[in-house]
Amino acid sequence: MADALVGTIADHLIQAFKNQCQQVSEFEPELNNLKTQLDFMKAFMADASKHKRKDEMVKITLNTIRDLIYEADDILTDCIIRDDYWKHNSHLKKFSGRDRYFRYKTVRKLQKINLQIEKMQRTLLPYFQIMPVCRDQEHNRCTRWTSPVFDESSIIGLRDDERKIINWLLPSTIAPIKIAIVGMGGLGKTTIAKIIFKTELVKERFEKKMWVSISQTVDERSILKSMLKQLGKDTAALDKSQLLQKIQMTLLNCSYLLVMDDVWSVADGWWDRISDGLPKSETHKNAIIITTRDKAVAREMGVKESQIHQPKILNEQEGWSLFTKYAFLSNEEMKLYPELKEVGKDIIRKCQGLPLAIKTISCLLRAKNKSKGVWKGICDNFHEELSMRRSEGSVTASLQLSYDDLSIRLKNCLLCCSIFPEDCEVSADWLIRWWVGEGFIENKEIETAYNYLSELVDRCLIEVVEKRDYDGKIERIKMHDLVRDLLITIAEDEAFCSSRPDKKVHRLAIDEGMDLNQLNNNARLRSLLVQPSCSLQMINMAGVNSLRVLDLSHSKSRDTLMKELFNWISSLKRLSYLNLSGNDNLEEVPSSIKKLKTLEVLILSGCKNLKQLPLEIKSLRKLTILDVGYCPILSLPAGLSKLTNLQELSGFKMSSECHLHELRCLKQLVVLNIDITGTSRIQDEELTVLSELNRLKILSIDTGKCEWGEIFVKLDDLSAPPNLEELYLKNYRGERTPKWINPASLPKLKYLCIEEGDISRIFSSFDQASDLIWELEGLSLRYLRQLKLEWKAVRRLVPRIRYSEVSYCAEVKGFPCNVYFDEPWKKNTTVINRGGVWKKEWMNS
Repeated sequence: MADALVGTIADHLIQAFKNQCQQVSEFEPELNNLKTQLDFMKAFMADASKHKRKDEMVKITLNTIRDLIYEADDILTDCIIRDDYWKHNSHLKKFSGRDRYFRYKTVRKLQKINLQIEKMQRTLLPYFQIMPVCRDQEHNRCTRWTSPVFDESSIIGLRDDERKIINWLLPSTIAPIKIAIVGMGGLGKTTIAKIIFKTELVKERFEKKMWVSISQTVDERSILKSMLKQLGKDTAALDKSQLLQKIQMTLLNCSYLLVMDDVWSVADGWWDRISDGLPKSETHKNAIIITTRDKAVAREMGVKESQIHQPKILNEQEGWSLFTKYAFLSNEEMKLYPELKEVGKDIIRKCQGLPLAIKTISCLLRAKNKSKGVWKGICDNFHEELSMRRSEGSVTASLQLSYDDLSIRLKNCLLCCSIFPEDCEVSADWLIRWWVGEGFIENKEIETAYNYLSELVDRCLIEVVEKRDYDGKIERIKMHDLVRDLLITIAEDEAFCSSRPDKKVHRLAIDEGMDLNQLNNNARLRSLLVQPSCSLQMINMAGVNSLRVLDLSHSKSRDTLMKELFNWISSLKRLSYLNLSGNDNLEEVPSSIKKLKTLEVLILSGCKNLKQLPLEIKSLRKLTILDVGYCPILSLPAGLSKLTNLQELSGFKMSSECHLHELRCLKQLVVLNIDITGTSRIQDEELTVLSELNRLKILSIDTGKCEWGEIFVKLDDLSAPPNLEELYLKNYRGERTPKWINPASLPKLKYLCIEEGDISRIFSSFDQASDLIWELEGLSLRYLRQLKLEWKAVRRLVPRIRYSEVSYCAEVKGFPCNVYFDEPWKKNTTVINRGGVWKKEWMNS
């Protein structure tokens, strides 16, 4: 984790010098020295972090280095804040007594940090001589070897997986067919591949079979030699090209099955080179099975999404069968201890269906006394018992490999998830905004953050609870308990985050009933997440002054306490993320918010009594996300055009103070939600504003608080954003949709949702006579009781549609669906098309 901070601070230094930042260059000698020391930190930590569990000296040193990194980051942030201040206040007199004191204090702090690191460097020189040996040992440990040999009697709960994959293999006419088995460590991917490899049907189907264990360290020559040996050929004195050529000749006129087990990466192109050399024949049915923890790797190896299999966890009965096989010597022994069944099943539930976890804990119990007290003790300390068993093949070691394989930025993002309670479901949007506020996302791009989340899902380290219907975008996530246990251990070991106030960490989640006295004077705390059940009056804020992230969403508070809170919040000069959403007693945001010069994320959505924002909001020039949706704010203040870094703006309301032309300067906008009210006005010169937002991908327009009038004429004449991908039109009072909603104006639109309102027709673009073809993949029409539409026109004009939803639209005719029920098609019927298959779903009346 600290590697990322070292890199971030170094990047800040380099960027500051590139920009000739005057206030940073004043400290050039000290900062150059610091950069040199950071390079040392980076080199040491890259080696030492792998061995910290084994050497207490190294562990203590890592903690010290981590604290110094945070301190250096604070200093650099303060320098940049000061530089920004002078840039926007050039008329003020510089080099005042206060300014001279700041420079003196900063120099002293930097010198102190450099001296401390130099002292540590002298102390740690002996470790650098030892570490090459440690690296070799680590290299040997992470090379995992597998073979197709297995004990068939130990197979429990995997037969459905076997049948599914064999059904893909046998009738195939594609040459070769590629199948991937994807899942988290310990789920049984390799075991499933072994079962298939040894199945009689597969033996009859393929003339040649090869099993290659890849693991994290890829040796291309070893892979080729293993394949050729299994084909019964000599590998002596052959280079890689000759080996591949010999494999090709051997397989040329026969059917073959190749299993590539435990593939972690194809980064240097090794798979493309091997794959290109394998015979591909229509007459001989060949197959390749890949096991991996990363769905993205399967795709890179050419596996289609439809042939990626993700095994399910074991149910309780299957888990108990596997458990008893290893926990007892025989069925007869199990029958001797009926009192152990109840506690045994409690242990199984804690394994959450993960086969390797069940096997690990049952093997541990097998060596223990068959005493209910002993078993109960292990059950009560289940997570500690598993975490202590770090030998190769244990569930902890397996999951640790997945964590170690992540990039530094992904590790940071994943560690954040350890702070949530067990079985907690988390909003993807909320999590991503937190990552952005922390600075974990490269270039602070929202889209990059979603890609990070998708990669963690692909690597089977985060589970998806809820996806959006039309495109599968992740909406809610959770973590497997055993992954969470590993992350808690790492996060607390690195002082990254915790939900326990007694832990000296940099990120803390607090809940009701916790002892919060330890927050007092906790200057090291960088993130504070307050759970809704926790009353704000419980929090002692004194001395908590280095926060980057503060989340008080849905927290209980009094109006007077909110005012006190803002006095403290306004003093947090390094704050980059502030979430006050859902606070019912928040009626106004004070002008003192202008002091938060580093604020990047401000979320005020759902504050049902928030009436206004201060004019000073325009001074928050670093804002990338501003969310004031679902608030009774009548209008936003003038001057939003100065927030040129905004990527997401929700709750934008036009009025006599804030006009549409404010958006013209917001060229970075990706997401824009506009609320039209009775006081909203659009001038003729503003009609082209949206068409100038070239990065805008998601647009929502809600006219629910506006009756029919001139504003709808103006909305009809707007020019469309050229690169829009998603459009939401809500509560529209016009008889037809705006005329710019057509495929010519929106050539990149993938999803259109029209919800509520008085619309009777969707402009001419869906008329029978139209010949304009849409690129839409998703279409939702909801609660449009007056809408008249022939569905056959939609099918003709939207040929690429994959998902469609029609809800409470009685006048939509000819909707293609198979009716399997006696009931007539009613207004309250929802029909959904997924992947070209029409499905009718009945809603309760």
